[in-house]
Amino acid sequence: MGLLTFKGGVHPYDGKELSKNYPIEKYLPQGEMIYPLSQHIGAPAVPIVAKGDHVLAGQKIADAGGFVSAPIHSSVSGTVKRIEPHLNATGSMVNCIVIENDQKYEETEYTPALLENLSREEILKRIQEGGVVGMGGAGFPTHVKLAPKDPSKIEYVLVNGAECEPYLTSDYRRMLEEPEKIVEGLRVMLKLFDNAKGYICIEDNKPDCIAKLKELVKDIPRIEVKELMTKYPQGGERTLIYATTGREINSSMLPADVGCVVDNVDTVVAIYQAVILGIPVMSRIVTVTGDGIQQPKNFTVLCGTCMEELIGAAGGLKSTASKVISGGPMMGFAMYDLQVPCTKTTSAFLCLEKDPVSQAQQTACINCGRCVSVCPGHVLPARLATFAEHGNMEAFQKFDGMECCECGCCSYVCPAKRPLTQSIKSMRKMVLASRRKK
Repeated sequence: MGLLTFKGGVHPYDGKELSKNYPIEKYLPQGEMIYPLSQHIGAPAVPIVAKGDHVLAGQKIADAGGFVSAPIHSSVSGTVKRIEPHLNATGSMVNCIVIENDQKYEETEYTPALLENLSREEILKRIQEGGVVGMGGAGFPTHVKLAPKDPSKIEYVLVNGAECEPYLTSDYRRMLEEPEKIVEGLRVMLKLFDNAKGYICIEDNKPDCIAKLKELVKDIPRIEVKELMTKYPQGGERTLIYATTGREINSSMLPADVGCVVDNVDTVVAIYQAVILGIPVMSRIVTVTGDGIQQPKNFTVLCGTCMEELIGAAGGLKSTASKVISGGPMMGFAMYDLQVPCTKTTSAFLCLEKDPVSQAQQTACINCGRCVSVCPGHVLPARLATFAEHGNMEAFQKFDGMECCECGCCSYVCPAKRPLTQSIKSMRKMVLASRRKK
């Protein structure tokens, strides 16, 4: 049998050897902590603390602002200094709670539980109260994702351990160092779906993780490890579902519509910690890597830690560094200021010596079709980008522009160096804004 995969995709230089062999280090912050109230898709969280309040690590400092929202917890003990707008990794100003870290790390009391004693409603409530969101980058509140209309129709719970984005190794280190937490988190999820099988999906460039997890789940009846072909964007929700189940979804569907639930490795560990240990999301693993950093590393980072501080912990930037990206090179955001906080969805900081994107000179499209051949969404990127550049929203939608998953494959292979993904992404936002108005 061939390895599980999808049609399209690319094979960029993966750069994982820079940081993959560095075990996870715990980093304790030195400066003040900044907690954005928007660390998830949906309504921003609502502060429940005020200036001057003393808080403990693990204490809720902001409540969910609606059903599709998630609470925020302090990751340190200290005093609330102010609540004010602050820059985030995407370049937006968002309201934040600023806490002065007293360096004592006094924690609130947690309430552990036994999985066997918890009902479905209690599990979802503990996930919600723990502030668990999609930690692979999307940030969708997990309690909403795990509560489809008909849980009996869910047939597959997929743990996304593909980590297809180049340079990133946080999920790899998690699978290697804490595989038991992943299995326990998946067991919690399977209790919500009686008819589902659990698949831990890993690309075949991580044979040590595959071997370790296969050994762990060999006697667990409803859990399997699935080996995937190493290809970008194998870890995308749609491509992962197609590769492992053969089922297809489009932009108007949810994974639940084809009987699937997909969550990232870090999210599954957060589910385990929230439900079984009673510990909310306060930290995550962040990869600091690239040829522009002195010493690439993987850190356990407390949410709210300043990005500049973390880069300093990895030896700082080389004098020749020219670009810093929050996330990976394919889907990350280029930074213009390092004074931004790490959040629940911060997976990596990539520091590069050269900036090939700004150096590239854009020329006219030569109609070579390379963008079409690599597109996992099976659309026509060059044509969609032209519609976007001309502001032609009607034609953009007619040619299925909303089916783009913004993976960046088309921009990566384009010989004319056209910013195809960027143009399509901008038009997609305009279409969504237009639909909301209507």
